This record gives sequence, structure tokens and C-alpha cells, in this order.
Amino acid sequence: MRIVFLGAPGSGKGTQAQRLMAEQGLVQISTGDLLRHAVASGTALGQRAKVAMDSGNLVSDDIVLGMIAERVIQEDCNNGYILDGFPRNLTQAEALAALLVDLGQPLDRAVLLNVDMDILMKRITGRRTCSLTGKLLNVYFSTQNDLDACTNEGGELIQRSDDNEETIGNRLNVYREQTEPLIKYYRNAGLLATIDGEGQMDEVYARLTAAVGL
Repeated sequence: MRIVFLGAPGSGKGTQAQRLMAEQGLVQISTGDLLRHAVASGTALGQRAKVAMDSGNLVSDDIVLGMIAERVIQEDCNNGYILDGFPRNLTQAEALAALLVDLGQPLDRAVLLNVDMDILMKRITGRRTCSLTGKLLNVYFSTQNDLDACTNEGGELIQRSDDNEETIGNRLNVYREQTEPLIKYYRNAGLLATIDGEGQMDEVYARLTAAVGL
């Protein structure tokens, strides 16, 4: 099963991908992880990516696609994989489709985790980390008992500096402009499965596995 995950920041793509990896044997392929590993390993593509990043430029699509091509042909991907964070726009989606067809690995599904924008904003701006335990919490969605368990022991609920309304609003605007058109693209290709991404994690996971036939 070869899957692309779509969804705005905070929709739960990473959480659900991790669970599919653990329970279904799929490999989560994050382009950010691929870039960091290639640069650290000094591969040919990693060296090209480093030059771009050191110059303050975006890493070109052909470099990222090259890394994806090298990754998906590895043995641990034989059972399937999840592409998380790529493609982000139509040009990338079309190039990815051509690459995977050439490799004999066409996509099986593009999964959209659909979440209301107001809930997305609360999911992200409400995120906190307990300074004592490192546990991830949310001031809107975690139980008061969970929040108190941190603060009553002298811990602090720490918010990431980029989890603010202005930064998140900008990220959501970029998503609307660049990534939302992929929904129509994959629908027209007959690959789109839209999942209600709201509710408890177990509920979303059950909808997800049913939609992709796992």
C-alpha cells in the first residue's frame, strides 16, 4: 500500500502515519528526514542539497525526487510506504506520479485528513510540553487532570515559539494556496480518500484503515 498523506498543519498526519508504520508495517517517508540524512551522510544528492541550503535557497524538486527514488526502492518499502510532506503542490504531484510509474510503484491512495480550521488552530496554538516529563499536552483538548499533573508537581506547560496564531495563520494560508489544489488533482485521478480527522485518535485511525482497506 503506497499512500500520500494530505492535510493542513495540525491535522494529525504525522500521528496517524506513525501508527500505520507501527501496526501495518508501512514505512513513513518524511522528505525532511531524507534531506537531513542525505546531508549528514554526504551522499551526492545530500551534497547538492547542502549547497542549496547553505546559500539560503530551497532544495530543488529534482533533488528531493531523487532522494525519494533512492528510498522507495529499499527493501523495507516492499510492503508499502507513506509519503508525509511531499508533494506540496501540483508540479511536485505530477513529477512524483511520473517517477513512481517509472519505478513500477504507482500510488494506491491519497488520504486527506479533513479537520475544521478553527480546530486546527486550537490543536496547534494549544500545544504544550510538560517541562518535567516531556509529555505533549493541549490546553484546549487535554483533561484538566493531565494539565494539573504537570503543574502540581512544579512543572511548566511550555509552548513552542512558532506555535502562535500569526505563524500558524501564515502556514495555513500557504496550505490553502499551494496544497489544497492537490485535493482536486487526486480526486480526478480516482485516488482520493477523505477522512474525518476530528475526534479521538483511535476513531480517526479506524476511519483511516477502513478507507484504505487495511
